[in-house]
Amino acid sequence: MQDDNDNVEIIEEGIPNTLYSIAMAEMKKYIEVYLELTRQTKGLTDINTSHVQGTEQKIVVLGGIGSPLDPFTSNAESVVQEWQRMRTIPFVVELAITKSVYIRLREKCQELLNQLESATAGFNEFNSAYIAANPYMLPLLQRLANISSKAQLKERVGNISDNAISKTAAEKLAQLLNTRKFGSALTQAQILQSIEPTLEGIVRDLVGRVLLETIVANALDDAHVPYKRENEYSSLKGVIYDFRADFVVPDDENTMAFIEVRKSSSRHASLYAKDKMFSAINWKGMNKQLLAIIVVDGPWTAETLRVMAKVYDYVVPLNNVAEMAQAVYSYMQGDISKLRWAVDLTVKPI
Repeated sequence: MQDDNDNVEIIEEGIPNTLYSIAMAEMKKYIEVYLELTRQTKGLTDINTSHVQGTEQKIVVLGGIGSPLDPFTSNAESVVQEWQRMRTIPFVVELAITKSVYIRLREKCQELLNQLESATAGFNEFNSAYIAANPYMLPLLQRLANISSKAQLKERVGNISDNAISKTAAEKLAQLLNTRKFGSALTQAQILQSIEPTLEGIVRDLVGRVLLETIVANALDDAHVPYKRENEYSSLKGVIYDFRADFVVPDDENTMAFIEVRKSSSRHASLYAKDKMFSAINWKGMNKQLLAIIVVDGPWTAETLRVMAKVYDYVVPLNNVAEMAQAVYSYMQGDISKLRWAVDLTVKPI
């Protein structure tokens, strides 16, 4: 996780009750909603009222176009009209899916805060046994203790996470909290506002770890393209070094294509482009028949995309991954026209 996520301890998906595990489940759920919508609407280019009867579909459509309409109170007709009105605005997949995650996280924070207020006599009496028995309360307790980072938390309390809190750490944290006399000076609204950076850190981490690659994997599955993901193989052989791509097709033994998935910002686009271009040159220099694909999301600059297109056979926006998957399938069936670039790269001793 990035340094600016320093407010939250990232845990494993299977741990229940934590904000992170709840966000993970919600994101996976809405990825499926989004993917089904893209199948029904020709890639979100032909939306009618039959596609947005449910609240989940309304959240995805309105979130993707950044509409202020309330998905819980808007009817299908108004959602379609809004989509038609804003069609010139690019549909942002990340916003479409994370909108529901933020809604769920804020609901859960309110639930936890109500429980915590009741258990602590209005945030005034903190019991170490309660803290140890309810580690998923840690993000709220950390904010109440005015501890802004994991590093500070470790320094003042010890190794601690929202998965498990030891008896000793719980006693230290309870002591810290009991020395702060909150009284009526601190409202629930203030606490909820203070935890927003933690929620943003959770969502940002999940976008990088889960969202983009899951969408690509689903597109490959729909096109019946076999693949291995980064954690399923050892390395992809290159001229300079052996490393792993996000996806190899069909596997790392008889690789016909590799796929990299990268979100960027205009500020970092040049740096990311150089890194990804070197990886492509390294791998394509070893295998002249290797199809190179990069799936991009975020505000890349036009110049960096043009530069990457001189090495990658396909530079594909996230919205068009279904077409990318079909191109890979065609290449595996023998359509060599899908291969655009050959890289000649050798490194020899003098």
